[in-house]
Amino acid sequence: MPALLAGCGDGDLKFPTEYQAVFLDNGQVFFGKVEQAGSSYLTLRDVYYVRRQVDQDKKEARNLLIKRGNEAHAPDLMRINTRHVVFMEPVGPDSPLAKLIREAKTLPAPKEEKKLPAPPPKDAKKPPPGK
Repeated sequence: MPALLAGCGDGDLKFPTEYQAVFLDNGQVFFGKVEQAGSSYLTLRDVYYVRRQVDQDKKEARNLLIKRGNEAHAPDLMRINTRHVVFMEPVGPDSPLAKLIREAKTLPAPKEEKKLPAPPPKDAKKPPPGK
């Protein structure tokens, strides 16, 4: 277990802010609510990440805040192996990121461009086996 998380006492690391930034050893950063940080896997809820989008025509880049959970498998949490956590920091309540999260919570969920096919209704008749 990384020294950062070792000795966290009751297994639940407390932060003074609503959201935390979790920096992983592969360069990814996730923002969310850390739970159970003292175990070998920490739980991150209400998860966001930043994706850099480049407009090739204008040669401009912008950062987009993305809410996890809109993916096809609709995850409502992440379990992160603490061996891959480099460090964690509180997200300041008045920081630009915290403001973007608050704004994102007031907007309707984005519509996905591609939808998975809907499962058949539960009362739909199934063909007999072998046909």
